[in-house]
Amino acid sequence: MERKISHVLIANRGVPAVRIMDTCRDRRIKTTAVYSSADRLAYHVRLADQAVCIGEAPPLESYLNMEKIIGAALKVGADAIHPGWGFLAENADFAEMVEDAGLIWIGPPPKVIRAMGDKVQAKKYARQANVPTIPGIDNVKDIEEIKRWIREEKVDFPIMLKAAKGGGGKGMVKVESEEQLPIAFNQAKSEAMKAFGDDALLAEKYIQKGRHIEVQIVADKHGKVVHLFERECTLQRRNQKIIEEAPSPSIDEDLREEICFTAVRLMREIGYASAGTVEFIFDSATNKFYFLEVNTRLQVEHGVTELITGLDLVSLMLDVAEGKKLPIRQSEIKANRWALEVRLNAEDPISFSPSFGTISRLQLPQGPAVRISQGVYEGADIPPYYDSLIMLIMTAGQNREAAIRTMDRALGRDLRVEGVKTIAPLLLAIIRHPSFRAGHFSTTFIEEHMDELVAMFKEKSTEDEVLKIAKFVARVSALGPQPWM
Repeated sequence: MERKISHVLIANRGVPAVRIMDTCRDRRIKTTAVYSSADRLAYHVRLADQAVCIGEAPPLESYLNMEKIIGAALKVGADAIHPGWGFLAENADFAEMVEDAGLIWIGPPPKVIRAMGDKVQAKKYARQANVPTIPGIDNVKDIEEIKRWIREEKVDFPIMLKAAKGGGGKGMVKVESEEQLPIAFNQAKSEAMKAFGDDALLAEKYIQKGRHIEVQIVADKHGKVVHLFERECTLQRRNQKIIEEAPSPSIDEDLREEICFTAVRLMREIGYASAGTVEFIFDSATNKFYFLEVNTRLQVEHGVTELITGLDLVSLMLDVAEGKKLPIRQSEIKANRWALEVRLNAEDPISFSPSFGTISRLQLPQGPAVRISQGVYEGADIPPYYDSLIMLIMTAGQNREAAIRTMDRALGRDLRVEGVKTIAPLLLAIIRHPSFRAGHFSTTFIEEHMDELVAMFKEKSTEDEVLKIAKFVARVSALGPQPWM
């Protein structure tokens, strides 16, 4: 049964909220933003057709408060709720509450979110669909169980401990030796409980020099499932991605076809609907890939897939939520460009500690083949309560070299952010590194090359020097000759 969506409440803030508003505006769909007291002047509040305050700054009192968000949607007369990514995007209870309130949930069915949110259950589905999984054990009770598995299966260190209910790089601890097991085990359980309210763990073989490849899927409620090719998301810091690209430079055409149709098979097996992503770890040493998880939401990096295919994933999500059949066939989906994305976080580029404050100057990259997905404006405050992502910068080109060249210009010449620190110097150092340009990297690239990357940071640009001279001239003009002159 089809239901028309004419008014969407976006249960998010910053970059994801703005991204969803862009498509809603294109489709003449009214938008309502929600905001906390700390976000009353935020960019997403400015852009929405209307906005509702839902509580104080801490996320539990605002962006994670399900009752307040649904109450706001009913109050303004919205038809549907889009959760974006992060916050409540993969919360099955919230999805159920939205539907129970008579609203349309713009995302996959709640039962699918619940099943895929449990890594143990997700691996069972993967095995049923004949998708290769990383060797490991589920529902780890104690350290002795891990030692027994290592002994019996002849597993070599390092291994990975993961939160069973986890995702987004949280609750993951790499263990290098048996001596480290007790501390790592307690750390993983503690992180899992803090992040997900459940300390269940699983243990897996750690893939050395692994590469992170994910396949974008869209499925409707009529059983049709298509893929929009793959993305390479290998470059990470603290298990969180900072640079993504599509297609992947790691695989050839035969492997691309195999990995993409494996993802389609899995999503069909679990009864998926809406946009979602199947994540794999690729072992370049053996040319094998293994299932990692299913992300039951719009991914941060969906923009690179949109750039190479010309499709709007948010628009497709709206179509599926309305009950329509997918308007595209698999044979019609072509990837005819290369695209790159960097996540611009307000963080110290060396220590990765968050940087709060007011953006005193903001100059955005422009020009051909550049796409910006921003969550801030010049003069905006960066509050300490939320994710540090302030902007996504994407570039495209006929091939990988062209996309990298445009990104070099965007980061190195055109972008200026003042008032807060960003990881822009690190991003620029990575895309200029010979190994990255040659496509030779793994998930440990940043930690292995950090000293080298920091040494590549450019302290001052010629523009900085020009500004310094201009300030000096202005001072002399205003105050006259100085005592030291």
